[in-house]
Amino acid sequence: MISIKITDEIIRQLKQVSDLAADRRVYVDSVSAECREAMHRYARISTIGATTRIENAILTDVEVDWLDKTLSADGRTTAFIQKKRFIENKLSKERERSIEEVAGCRNMLEIIFHQAKDLFPLTEAAIRGLHSELLHFYPPAVHYLGKYKVAPNNVVEMVVGTDIRMDVLKTADPGPITSAAMTDLVEWYNGTLPEYPWCLAVAAEFVFRFLAIHPFQDGNGRIGRALFTLAVLQSDDRNLSAVIPCIALDRHIEKHKEEYYLVLQKCSEGKFMQDPKKYRMEYFLMFYLKMIEEALKHDIAFYAKRYEAIVKLAAAPRKVLQCFKEHPERKLSTKDIIEYTGLPRRTAIHALNVLLKDEFLQRYGKGAGTIYQLTF
Repeated sequence: MISIKITDEIIRQLKQVSDLAADRRVYVDSVSAECREAMHRYARISTIGATTRIENAILTDVEVDWLDKTLSADGRTTAFIQKKRFIENKLSKERERSIEEVAGCRNMLEIIFHQAKDLFPLTEAAIRGLHSELLHFYPPAVHYLGKYKVAPNNVVEMVVGTDIRMDVLKTADPGPITSAAMTDLVEWYNGTLPEYPWCLAVAAEFVFRFLAIHPFQDGNGRIGRALFTLAVLQSDDRNLSAVIPCIALDRHIEKHKEEYYLVLQKCSEGKFMQDPKKYRMEYFLMFYLKMIEEALKHDIAFYAKRYEAIVKLAAAPRKVLQCFKEHPERKLSTKDIIEYTGLPRRTAIHALNVLLKDEFLQRYGKGAGTIYQLTF
């Protein structure tokens, strides 16, 4: 059922992650519903920011947070179209494509988190629907939304700070090969996920094979990583299903981006193979296990601490924090804060020190030239 070679070491790592997930679930279950909701939102924002930046978008998590809140105030799927001009005026012009990608990724993840169980058994139509949501707001994609590719597309890595594109994996040819590979993959997934004891192994194989096929003209990386979360949520592993909404797995992949691409190449020898047993997907599984372990050890406690710090904020620091959130792209000086909030200078300085202590802000410079920036 599984093409990955499951070694004793991999079993040990799977058990280790499973135990860690069980421990973190106890913690997640112990906090208030409001805290859990906040943790999920922090993780979702960080995931959106990271997965789009892996594909060379440029919005920070702070900017994604502001965009999400702007759209959440409406609550309708049409919100982005109606508020696009306002959003673009708030953020700089070179961010236009990133804004469109973030808005689409936001919609796709909303479906995955809220409808995962309803989407099983998974269908190719459902995957194509996720693709349509992902690129719904990106005008150049209008002709290939939800459609399999008609031209070759390889997995490439952009060299940071340059326009150099390095081929990582030559993917499946468009046409019958891609269509047949996707049909086989979905059939395999539906038959294997309920039966195999380790859902993370199934999820890793599912995502790797999807990435090797690269069925769509654009957006495959973002969908592929989202499918990992979908697979966990569709599994019978209650511990992992409970904690994965509270971790930002893609944020950790972003921090290990070079390794991510190296592993893709190592597993595939740089080419698509019709027989999945010819891949060395154990490397991909081990990479994901490392990312999940990192996320479980860091994210849940971090996001809970952040929520508790926000709840305890007094009125003045809360007002200053809101000021920063309304200017997501800018670093602000003390003078700016006083002007925007109307607070007395002494009160504003005290509020800034509170926010620095609680790690909501970063400080740059000294003396009169000191400026502050919101962190996420």
